[in-house]
Amino acid sequence: MFGMSQTASVTAKTSIDRLPNDCNTLKQMVLTLLGQIDDLNGQLYYLKRQMFGKKSEKLNPAQLLLFQGLYDDVKSKLEEQNKDNDKKESPRRRPNANHTGRNPFPEDLPRDTITIEPSDEEKTCPECHCEKQCIGQEVTERLDYIPASFRVKRYVRNKYACKPCGNQVSIGELPPMAIDKGIAAEGLLSHVITSKYADHLPLNRLEGILKRNGVEITVSTMCDWVGSCSDLLTPLVIRMHEKILASPKIHTDSTSVPIKSKKRKGSTYKGYLWAYIDDDHHVVFDFTPTHSRHGPIEFLKDYSGYLQADAHSSYDEFFQKGNATEVGCHSHARRKFDQALDSDPVRASQMLVLWKELYVIEKQGKTEQLSRDALLELRQKHSLPILDKIHTLLMAWKDEVLPKSPTGKAITYSLNQWEALLEYTKDGILDIDNNLSERTLRTVAIGRKNWMFAGSEAGAQRAAVIYSLVASCKLNGHDPYAYFRDVLTRISTTPSKEIDSLLPSNWIKPSDA
Repeated sequence: MFGMSQTASVTAKTSIDRLPNDCNTLKQMVLTLLGQIDDLNGQLYYLKRQMFGKKSEKLNPAQLLLFQGLYDDVKSKLEEQNKDNDKKESPRRRPNANHTGRNPFPEDLPRDTITIEPSDEEKTCPECHCEKQCIGQEVTERLDYIPASFRVKRYVRNKYACKPCGNQVSIGELPPMAIDKGIAAEGLLSHVITSKYADHLPLNRLEGILKRNGVEITVSTMCDWVGSCSDLLTPLVIRMHEKILASPKIHTDSTSVPIKSKKRKGSTYKGYLWAYIDDDHHVVFDFTPTHSRHGPIEFLKDYSGYLQADAHSSYDEFFQKGNATEVGCHSHARRKFDQALDSDPVRASQMLVLWKELYVIEKQGKTEQLSRDALLELRQKHSLPILDKIHTLLMAWKDEVLPKSPTGKAITYSLNQWEALLEYTKDGILDIDNNLSERTLRTVAIGRKNWMFAGSEAGAQRAAVIYSLVASCKLNGHDPYAYFRDVLTRISTTPSKEIDSLLPSNWIKPSDA
């Protein structure tokens, strides 16, 4: 033991001897170590919160009390503006807002009416023995479910021939079909792609569901169907791409997708789906095998409008070389301070309160359905002063905290993006954040937990086509199944000059659908 202790002592002495004697250098080393410790503590807080705490970024109402002065100041300004508007009588609230009663069943649902009569004895009055008359009805509705059913379409084509000649046979032509010589009609094809890409059902599970209904269709067959549908629908996505590039603004973000490939090491590798959304709710997913700058550059080409994205380096070269205007995401900037709550609650809470007021102003604009110019005026009058306060605090704090601490990283992110974060106050067409892209990417993220990986890069590209149309349907309020069933029936006979009528933004549900 003595020998080991002596060796440790000699080692420690040797390490101390290697330290520099310059005081400033030692201070810098201490600051570096403290920064690394703060960085590790921040990661620890974040991971513990992800594993054991709430993931919601909703501001705790108790934190408002820390900076009630700031809250009251902004609130009073908004109240003054509301006084100028016509007073509207607020609707009477229910005693318990969480229990608003049952929603009525849709009127278009088929109804089976079951009439229930009292017994013959109850229909006779026990006092005067006269027959009772019907004076009204009480209706009780219960929602029932019948499992999905399959139907077989039989196309019977009568043949005609000239008997004297013995030839000249005529037969009616089959209508255009999504898959020639296939057994799947458009309804089944729509069910398969909607189940996989909208309802996130892997094809092997769908195979089991179909089998329970007495229909045996293998996964490989359904894969072929998906590929054929993707090829058929690709012109629609190409057209949406053209419309997105002509849009005044684009939202964009990306998410990873595990890809199986024999050309790469390991069982899977990370590919990426990039979502691009315009102001008409056209959504196009673009697949790339890497997360490099080539993805946005290739897709956006010479686009020169507003591009709202996060601060990922993939977009840097596009903004440097192109003419597009970068619009920052306040949700990303705010999230950095939310992650710093555990390590620096005072600064983080103060910043979150200010960001809350920015979102209160945005909510007011949406509630009042302000025009583009009116929303711009509202932001210029109320949002800019709050942003000035945020910037003043960021500049004051940047030298007070360690750069690698969670608060330091949040401050650096916001200051680096400051011009982009201010951009939304210059045009009422812009949004305060890029949450639209994040919500759209959930279509992929939720499904990714079920189907685990794409079988190939070609499979990922096919998925991008169908995801584009599914996401566009959702943003435009359409049922993806009804959309696919109609479009797959019509697309092969629709002239190219009329293809816009089949886009989700223009599609009108047929009356018989």
